Amino acid sequence: MDFAKMPDGLIPVIVQDAHTGQVLMLGYQNEEAQRVTHQTGRVTFFSRSKQRLWTKGETSGNYLTVVSEHEDCDQDALLILARPDGPTCHRGTTSCFEQPRQTRYPAPAVSFVAELERLVQRRHQHPDEDPKSYTASLFRKGMPKIAQKVGEEAVETVIDAVGGNVEGLKGEAADLLYHLLVLLTASGLSLEDVVDVLRQRHTTISGGVRRE
Repeated sequence: MDFAKMPDGLIPVIVQDAHTGQVLMLGYQNEEAQRVTHQTGRVTFFSRSKQRLWTKGETSGNYLTVVSEHEDCDQDALLILARPDGPTCHRGTTSCFEQPRQTRYPAPAVSFVAELERLVQRRHQHPDEDPKSYTASLFRKGMPKIAQKVGEEAVETVIDAVGGNVEGLKGEAADLLYHLLVLLTASGLSLEDVVDVLRQRHTTISGGVRRE
């Protein structure tokens, strides 16, 4: 980064959720803040109001763990992809850019699915957090029950598709996608693992080799 280009030695830093793609916050770094970020793996800023280094989460415990960093073309702005340990905003919201519920725009489809997967994974890791949760109950019943549900929802999805029942198809497809997330999580996999396969196949197809 070219800190010398900025009169105050501070560069703007955008932090984005590495999993959902949601923009979480904007802050500023000087050379020391960037050095501490690299040393600790946690996003650290220079607070203009406090006039000192400030690690996000130092008070709340909601740290931002760095996944990757990306400089802009002029080397005077930085994008950090991070894994949040909790709500990023001091208001308790996921993002500092979230609007009040009544004016909030719908989350992009891919972002919402990623959030849903994260919740499913949490239910798997902490089954006693919400014992009455349907997701937690599926994990307790084990793989045979989870696999059975995926099969049932797949059949019902096909029936509605063949029958031209568009409204029913939407609901069954949603059920299928949800139960597939549960199945992947129970298998120790994630959507990213599946997407990696799609990426590899896309690269193969783009290279002129047909995949059946």
